[in-house]
Amino acid sequence: MTTARDKLFIFDTTLRDGEQSPGASMSPQDKLRIAKQLEFLGVDVIEAGFAAASPGDFESICAISKVIRNSTVCSLARANPSDVRKAGEAIAAAPRRRIHTFIATSPLHMEKKLNMTPEQVISRAVEAIRIAKEYTDDIEFSCEDASRSQPEFLYRIIEAAIREGATTINIPDTVGYAVPSEFGAFVRDLREHVYNADQAVWSVHCHNDLGLAVANSLSGVIHGGARQIECSINGLGERAGNCALEEVVMAVKTRNDFFKLGVDINTRQLVPTSKLVSSVTGFPIQPNKAVVGSNAFSHASGIHQDGVIKHRETYEIMTAEDVGWTSNRMVLGKLSGRSAFRQRVRELGIPTKSEAEIDDAFVRFKDLADRKVQIFDEDIQSLFDAKNIQPQEISFVSLKQESQTGKTPVAEVTYMDHGEQRVGRAEGNGPVDATFQAIESCAKSGAELLLFSINALTKGAEAQGEVTVRLSVGGRVVNGNGSDPDVLAASAKAYLDALNKLAKVEERKNPQFDHEPTP
Repeated sequence: MTTARDKLFIFDTTLRDGEQSPGASMSPQDKLRIAKQLEFLGVDVIEAGFAAASPGDFESICAISKVIRNSTVCSLARANPSDVRKAGEAIAAAPRRRIHTFIATSPLHMEKKLNMTPEQVISRAVEAIRIAKEYTDDIEFSCEDASRSQPEFLYRIIEAAIREGATTINIPDTVGYAVPSEFGAFVRDLREHVYNADQAVWSVHCHNDLGLAVANSLSGVIHGGARQIECSINGLGERAGNCALEEVVMAVKTRNDFFKLGVDINTRQLVPTSKLVSSVTGFPIQPNKAVVGSNAFSHASGIHQDGVIKHRETYEIMTAEDVGWTSNRMVLGKLSGRSAFRQRVRELGIPTKSEAEIDDAFVRFKDLADRKVQIFDEDIQSLFDAKNIQPQEISFVSLKQESQTGKTPVAEVTYMDHGEQRVGRAEGNGPVDATFQAIESCAKSGAELLLFSINALTKGAEAQGEVTVRLSVGGRVVNGNGSDPDVLAASAKAYLDALNKLAKVEERKNPQFDHEPTP
């Protein structure tokens, strides 16, 4: 646990600002799940919502307040009495509770949105903090649109807020207008001119409209002296989003030599938390997203792959395991080099008699990679097969489907498994799922379905369909293909084809040799 002097506080607003992303609305149950995960992650403050926004938001904050024990539970409130009292009531059950009240301070907002004078804005802010003190001693005050506000006015309103009892002062870049060097200097200037600045923790809340939220936040810390960053999982938030929690946390941890600050975040929970938020909101994580994207620790270039194999730090400034991934990943394709290819051959347990055999296979691999976007394990297996044709030990026989509107689909699949006929029958969420479940009722492979794709091989309504199925077991990934005028039969064939390939991978994973394979 870090001390207050050297600690950077992480204020998570996924449940409040994150929910303001169009289409990111969360149910009360979803919010509770995410709040528990955020507590497990180790965030200091969970902004659970905006209590006055709706009865549902109020109830969600109440529910979260009753179960969260280690993190501070916070509710947002506009600087008016009714909002503040609603927030105070919502967080009442939390052992650690905060009211976060705000009011706009830029000339544009005060004139066009609030229709208030600067003096009225200060009065409203002070009144809100006074009421908030009836419910908690932990009060945060935010100057909305601070980055477009007049510094002289900010000095006055911040001094008044701290004098009244605000314990955290937040400087938001509400519309993502700032640039890093400017924003850091801006925060520093405020702290230097506010006479009672040392009586509060200073915070930054940056939006990503220009893609600068993380950079601005870190500048506010290192140059401005802020000690709290307001952020969200996956950078979720209004418009282009907020500062991404996972990025600032790993920046501070990875470059601790520069920031010299500690965070109490369990970084191995970053990826699980990211995936949970993505699944709840339906917002996919872009593959090249820093830290939590699927490509964040993937290496495709041969030069990079060779370096990582020899010493991971050559191309990795942090480890995949430290943020919650199982491991890094070598993506085999046309840019891959001999080192990565050799390593994958060894991982698959493919017997090789000489280095020359690997070299010959590598030439064929390069030719194949020019024709395929991505190379999978079964492709590499085939490079070492003399004829590239292997008998199908698991093969499709027939399919029976029962599907009717309003009723659960049922499938019965008959297939041959190493000479033995098997019949599987199961229900599913749809005809395809029922087909796969029927196969699995007998196969019990434990495979995870990563991809299901249908393409038409010919034109017209009677076109033959080609189905691709991607399965994963124990880190092995294979593609199965099947074609048939009946797309359900094609689906069954594809799934069985993938099981064939998985079986061959397993057989070769632990081969019975009387010699070690050539490295």
